[in-house]
Amino acid sequence: MDVLLLPFRWVYRGLVWFANSPRTLIASYLLMIIVAGVIYSHVEHKSATDSVWWAVVTASTVGYGDISPTTGAGRTLAALLISTMVLLVIPLITAHFASQLIVDDDAFEHAEQEELKADVRRMRALLEELAARHGIVLPAEPAPSPAPPRATRRRGRGRRRG
Repeated sequence: MDVLLLPFRWVYRGLVWFANSPRTLIASYLLMIIVAGVIYSHVEHKSATDSVWWAVVTASTVGYGDISPTTGAGRTLAALLISTMVLLVIPLITAHFASQLIVDDDAFEHAEQEELKADVRRMRALLEELAARHGIVLPAEPAPSPAPPRATRRRGRGRRRG
C-alpha cells in the first residue's frame, strides 16, 4: 500500500515546497503566462502581445472577450490555464501571503518552552527541599499527561513583543 501512496507523497511534498516559496510562486505564475501566450500565438495565429494579453486576462478569470480562442487546441489551452490558475497557483499565492499575516506574536519558541520547563523543575526541587526542612508533606506529583500532538507550524516564525 505504501508503494501506491508514494507518488501522492511526492506530489504533496512538492506542493508544500512550492507553496512556501514566494519566488517560486511568482515565477511560476509569470512562466505560465508567457508559455500560455506563446502557445496561444502559435495555435490561434495571433500576435505575441495579444497572446500574452489573452493569457493574463484568462488566467485572472476576468475574460473580457476581446480575444477568445476559436480552435479546439486554443480552447483546451484556455481550460488548462484557467483550471491551473484557479485550482492551484492563485490559492497557493493567497494562502502563502495569508499565512504570513497570521502570526501568533505571543507564541513561545522551543527554547523558551524548554527554559520554562527547567525553571518549573528547579522550583519543584526547591519546594521539596523547603518542605523537607519544615516537615511538610507535599501532595504526590500528578501523573504526566500524554504528550499533545506536535504543532505543524514552523518554529522561529513568531515574533515576541518586547
